[in-house]
Amino acid sequence: MHRESLSEDILRQARASDPSQEYSDDIFNEALILMEDLCMSINNKALCQLGMPAPTRDRNAVQDRDLMREQQFDANQLERFVQTQKEFLVADQKKAYDKIMQRVTKGDGGIIFLDAPGVTGKTFLINLILASVRMRNGIAVAVASSGIASTLLDGGRTAYSALKLPLNLHQTETPTCNISKNSGMAIVLKSCKIIIWDECTMAHKKSLEALDRTLRDFRGKDQPMGGALILLAGDFRQTLPVIPRSTPADELNACLKASHLWNYVEKITLTTNMRVHLLQDTSAQIFSKQLLDIGNGKVHIDRTTNEISFPSNFCQMQQSIQDVIDRVFPNLTINYRNPEWLRERAILAPKNDDVSKLNGQIQLKIPGEAVEYKSIDTVMDKDQAVNYPTEFPGTRDSH
Repeated sequence: MHRESLSEDILRQARASDPSQEYSDDIFNEALILMEDLCMSINNKALCQLGMPAPTRDRNAVQDRDLMREQQFDANQLERFVQTQKEFLVADQKKAYDKIMQRVTKGDGGIIFLDAPGVTGKTFLINLILASVRMRNGIAVAVASSGIASTLLDGGRTAYSALKLPLNLHQTETPTCNISKNSGMAIVLKSCKIIIWDECTMAHKKSLEALDRTLRDFRGKDQPMGGALILLAGDFRQTLPVIPRSTPADELNACLKASHLWNYVEKITLTTNMRVHLLQDTSAQIFSKQLLDIGNGKVHIDRTTNEISFPSNFCQMQQSIQDVIDRVFPNLTINYRNPEWLRERAILAPKNDDVSKLNGQIQLKIPGEAVEYKSIDTVMDKDQAVNYPTEFPGTRDSH
């Protein structure tokens, strides 16, 4: 019913070389191929499995696509990157790099956890390892628990997208990755030199166990991760798995450290604060140590209130929100038109409601008359409302 609408962009591109081009079976087939590629990337299912017509394509095209995604790197460019960046490794980074690359070269499997507090150069080290493996035409799979973290890794994707993890992990007793044994991603997982999982501390323990079951099956080895080398990276002092309507005990039970696989994990720690190392900033060194002490539970806790007391030099306390605003945005009436000045300032708040209140208080300090612009989401001609889906702004006649 909608094949022409779904194919109109393909037709537009075809007309760039042949203005006489019209809709044809080839155009519709190209649209089906693009749709199937998208479905395969989301849930590893072909269109025929989803009740749609299957496109005409090379039988190995799907497998080739998954392999090409992991092999589309310029080896010469990566080699230049490795040669220039290796010299910037500090002692603990170099020790970790040499140890991991030695395991990659020997083909030794296992699970390594890279304990990396903030500003210790974790992302830099991971990207260097990825480049070192790929410049030798090896496959290195890079995933992360969050979308933002995945964008920082070269060729990175979210763990749910790449590994096809089930969405109901906490409800499934023995989950596995939703990857068929004959798929291209299965070939990637069987032949890869290393799998790197960044921000793993946010992941549910069952996600790692699902990967373990899948790799054991694909690689035919009854040993942790099927004998593959897995590099986990993160910081348990930060966010743990988020379990809806849970208690702290539920979150700890879902943590990777509660998994039986944690017994096989080898730990490597990064300790050098790169901001201190590069800028020789003593105040940053003191602040970094205080944060680690809090994260490691070394700060005194009042057993009656279950609260901690910040060191006197940890931060500059203010008596009210207004004092915070005046401290962060001094002389706002003069500087509010200076984008450079504004770009260097921010007040962080845990809730959107707090952010909204802070924004309102700060805006009241800006001189001039306040003007509020309201968007109108009503169609100009009400007779045209039938042409838009219910979800489209304007079909409910609301302002």
